[in-house]
Amino acid sequence: MMQKIAVLGLGYIGLPTASMFATHGFQVLGVDIDQRVIDTLNKGGIHIDEPGLSTVVRAALHSGNLTISTALQPCDVFIIAVPTPITRDKKADLSFVKQAAEAVAGVLKTGDLVVLEATSPPRTTIDLVQPILEKSGLQGGKDFLLAYSPERVLPGRILDEMVHNSRVIGGITPASAAAGKALYQAFVDGEIRVTDATTAEMIKLMENTYRDVNIALANEFSRLADQFGVDVWQAIEIANLHPRVEILRPGPGVGGHCISVDPWFFVEKAPDIAHLIRQARQVNDAQPGYVVELLQNHFGDLQGIQLAALGVTYKADVDDLRESPALGVIQQLLERGAEVKAYDPHIKPESSALSYLVSDLSEACRGSMGLLMLVNHKQFQTLDPKELAGLMKTPYILDTRNIIEVEIWKEAGFNVKILGDGLD
Repeated sequence: MMQKIAVLGLGYIGLPTASMFATHGFQVLGVDIDQRVIDTLNKGGIHIDEPGLSTVVRAALHSGNLTISTALQPCDVFIIAVPTPITRDKKADLSFVKQAAEAVAGVLKTGDLVVLEATSPPRTTIDLVQPILEKSGLQGGKDFLLAYSPERVLPGRILDEMVHNSRVIGGITPASAAAGKALYQAFVDGEIRVTDATTAEMIKLMENTYRDVNIALANEFSRLADQFGVDVWQAIEIANLHPRVEILRPGPGVGGHCISVDPWFFVEKAPDIAHLIRQARQVNDAQPGYVVELLQNHFGDLQGIQLAALGVTYKADVDDLRESPALGVIQQLLERGAEVKAYDPHIKPESSALSYLVSDLSEACRGSMGLLMLVNHKQFQTLDPKELAGLMKTPYILDTRNIIEVEIWKEAGFNVKILGDGLD
């Protein structure tokens, strides 16, 4: 019986997963090593800005089905949903996975199911997690079940996609995969496909690598368009009229914990094969530098130039800073001597370690010589260019997301540059 579930890691995936199981009748123990996370949740707060999540978490806690702790206890199911970041040399940091697996091994009993949800390089489940769990004296596939089931959700839509998206369950044995499917059927309405663990690991990486390669193509098109004097946005729109073409949108780079990270796992495991994947990653990782070059082309020496940066998260309408290309752009500007004040409606300066973050838009723009649009938050799509022009020393804007109405901004006195518009 899978009645008591432990979820290790209460981040963007673990907390929604724990709450979802709890609101569907399971007894759930949410475990995290960060005492601040535990204290916030136990006080009725929430440390993640995700639509609808606070309501589900409160319902789970008030029902008594969800308890929060730093200590793991014996359960029937263990879901490992810890981070798997990359190191400076683009290798998978699996230290959190190792730590979580070791904790599970300490309380594992016959008949338990362990599910790894953390995005991982191929063979992590069978080559890393299974041997650690077997230190308990139990044998994987015989005494306990082990499966891999990656999250496939988008921040800003996590709760909806967690329920309605299709899901893949990869087991070290068919029985492990079947048990995983039976577990997630408690709340997943989407199709659940079963396979082996390594195939499931590769599927998750393939999905995000596919998107990364296509974004790299769009980003390279934006550079070519500037080189040839072509408006890439118009070119993409027309090219996409072709029934077999769907070019994505360029931008200042690729961020988030998935698309900007997962492809490197292929490169790490198969460096002699993953040539296209590596090149796409290098293109996207270099895009923040290209944005800085556009600013340098306009201003010349950036030393002492005061700039206002709008948006620091990795995508629109979330508070997620992981691998944000906006942060990469700002860091490079600071290294070249620019003075940057950044504003993001989803990040409070007092809760952030970003010293250049300010609390309101006016403060960021006042006295600046240029405005840098880095994230297409909804709030930024209705800005008043006349008001902002009155605050700035020189009304110049570089829009890396193509979200402003160019003519309106020009009428307000702005010198406008859109990434990939082919104009100097």
